[in-house]
Amino acid sequence: MTAQRKLRALITGASRGIGRATAEAFAASNIDLVLVSRSQAQLDELAQTLQEQGVEVRGVAINLSEVGQVKSQISQLLDQVGSIDILINNAGMGYTGELIDMPLADWQRVLGLNVTSVFECVQAVLPGMRSQQQGTIINIVSIAGQQAFPQWGAYCASKFALMGFTKSLAQEERPHGIRVTAVCPGAVNTPLWDTDTVDADFDRSAMLRPENVAQSILHIVQMPQNAVIEELVLMPNAGTF
Repeated sequence: MTAQRKLRALITGASRGIGRATAEAFAASNIDLVLVSRSQAQLDELAQTLQEQGVEVRGVAINLSEVGQVKSQISQLLDQVGSIDILINNAGMGYTGELIDMPLADWQRVLGLNVTSVFECVQAVLPGMRSQQQGTIINIVSIAGQQAFPQWGAYCASKFALMGFTKSLAQEERPHGIRVTAVCPGAVNTPLWDTDTVDADFDRSAMLRPENVAQSILHIVQMPQNAVIEELVLMPNAGTF
């Protein structure tokens, strides 16, 4: 009997937070990895650690905010590493501030990274998944893709758009054997809260941990091929912040 080929996952925003925790969970489950983020140094460090668990890991620095180049860069990467079974679109950014004061360039930056780069990554992997007649795409949306919050208007707009994109993608790709899931976490204690575009003072100790979200993502991936979790909402017990 021919040995079954190992699964290979591509994870964006892989060097920190939910992306890193998901890479660690996948490696522990013997899933080979292609990791994308902006920092090659952080990717190299993570790859070295995960390779010790016996999985293949390739880390490539790609700036996903440079929309217009993402699809070609991901496609070139796939030409090098081969087929992808799982795509985790995790890269994104937070942004706080009233909409009335928001510069257009900032608005476009948020929508570009949180929505357009996901669109481009999906377009890059779909031909291979369709040829295999199977694949799993998980978009990390947010509870902000279901609920609106003051001061988070641009972020909410991007996440509502990502939710609509995810649901439409699921409908289009179901006939091709491709499963698509929206994961909508509440507040997660990640470096997003430390960025210069986010000004919020929450109790981070009460938030979800990245590992909590990663275990949910792994569960979705490991579902039998004839089953799909279309949408998963994971909240901290403390509720919405």
